[in-house]
Amino acid sequence: MPSAEMTPASMHEPESAPSGAEEPVLPTREDGIAAAGSELIGGPIGRRALFGTSWWTPVRVVALVAIGMFALGLVQKAPCYNSGWFFGASSQYTHACYSDIPHLYQGRGFADGLVPYFDKLPGDMDYLEYPVLTGVFMEVASWLTPGSGTIQHREQWYWFVNAGMLMVCVAVIAVCVARTHRRRPWDALLVALAPAAALTATINWDLLAVALTAAAMLMWSRGRTVAFGVLLGLATAAKLYPVFLLGPVFLLCWRAGRWREFFQAAAGAVVAWFMVNLPVMWFAFPGWSKFYTFSQERGVDFGSFWLIWVQNSTNPPSIGFVNTAAMILVVLCFAAIAVLTFTAPRRPRFDQLAFLVVAAFILTNKVYSPQYVLWLVPLAALARPKWRDFLIWQACEVAYFLGIWMYLAYTTSGDAHKGLPAQGYHWAIAVHLLGTLYLCAVVVRDILTPERDVVRRSGDDDPSGGVLDGAEDVFVLGAAARPPRHAVHFEPSAVAWGQPDMAPPDGRSL
Repeated sequence: MPSAEMTPASMHEPESAPSGAEEPVLPTREDGIAAAGSELIGGPIGRRALFGTSWWTPVRVVALVAIGMFALGLVQKAPCYNSGWFFGASSQYTHACYSDIPHLYQGRGFADGLVPYFDKLPGDMDYLEYPVLTGVFMEVASWLTPGSGTIQHREQWYWFVNAGMLMVCVAVIAVCVARTHRRRPWDALLVALAPAAALTATINWDLLAVALTAAAMLMWSRGRTVAFGVLLGLATAAKLYPVFLLGPVFLLCWRAGRWREFFQAAAGAVVAWFMVNLPVMWFAFPGWSKFYTFSQERGVDFGSFWLIWVQNSTNPPSIGFVNTAAMILVVLCFAAIAVLTFTAPRRPRFDQLAFLVVAAFILTNKVYSPQYVLWLVPLAALARPKWRDFLIWQACEVAYFLGIWMYLAYTTSGDAHKGLPAQGYHWAIAVHLLGTLYLCAVVVRDILTPERDVVRRSGDDDPSGGVLDGAEDVFVLGAAARPPRHAVHFEPSAVAWGQPDMAPPDGRSL
């Protein structure tokens, strides 16, 4: 996008059901918002509903819903398909249908048959500024794009080809999230129905890294540590943020004394990343390093609190200062997450820490592009599968999605100034930052008071934790070293961790 500087198991009746630990958790029975929303399709699932008796399994339903929402996102881009991307500077912003994909087909040399990283580009950007695996994805899409016709026709085809490939990524994400928590497949509907995800899915190529990360987390939940590491290494070769998930794995394995599993995962990630990057690094180092130098040299950009500071200051901070300050802030956040991990009364769940570290990286970064919400959606659905909190956050992200395009419409419409002025855009930034901070706050609250964690209230320990699920602690600090005392009780008796909670849910939103 343009720079700101420019401008599960079957369940039958209770008496015949399998053990409580195998029963799928149904959101319409434990979540008031989900139950109310289900009225649109006939109401909550009844006590005598039979699962596993038809083709319509939860995973298949979730995947089809995700594909349907992705298709609606494509329809939302329709005003740009024939005109907005090609005629008039502000039309693609007033219709909120901007996408990098058609613009970079020619802008990064794919239309001219240039090889990413090896061939130098004309213009200000001398090499492709994306990680290697994303560059491969873009190049494969260019191979599938017809080479004849007008440039507009080819750019349209390039966007369609990429959309088809990204739709596969969406299906992978939905399936992986649905299968990560064995007893909670329906939580993946949060991912499938996320409006901000549908709106931002085809702005850029982020879904490739998100799909690989979701697959890696599924492997970790199954105890396949090497496969987790390999997939995480591939995800990092597509986008930088997945590497931060090794941080939570390190902290949780430290607390549980599972060093062998951590080193297996880390080794798999390093080897996979080098296998993808080494050939390009060796033969085309200037092109390979462009992503890293560009990330360091780019100015303060859209969506970050740094932009509010820069645009409201007569003496804005330098790029060097912002880079240093952002690094210090994210390190401090990571240190706080480490302290939280070792002092929490119960070892945090893997996906809770995964969400927190990625959110910390985004919130402190000098750019928070609208498509970055895609990084957080699967993690949020696993970390805090509560419809109220998820929808509050999504509403903030949709508001920001509209705000950024209205701001760009304002800055590109000349003297007409049709859109949102800078002050209004700053409020939109504040809204989506506060939305993300709110979700971080409820996740931290769940960690500090595990009785509030809807996953653990259902009787699970860490269904995404793999080898960590139910493991004993060997290293804790502070109050965690003493027997847990829960100040707030939401059940008649203390939760038996790792055992099914047979008490009927009260439907309250926690």
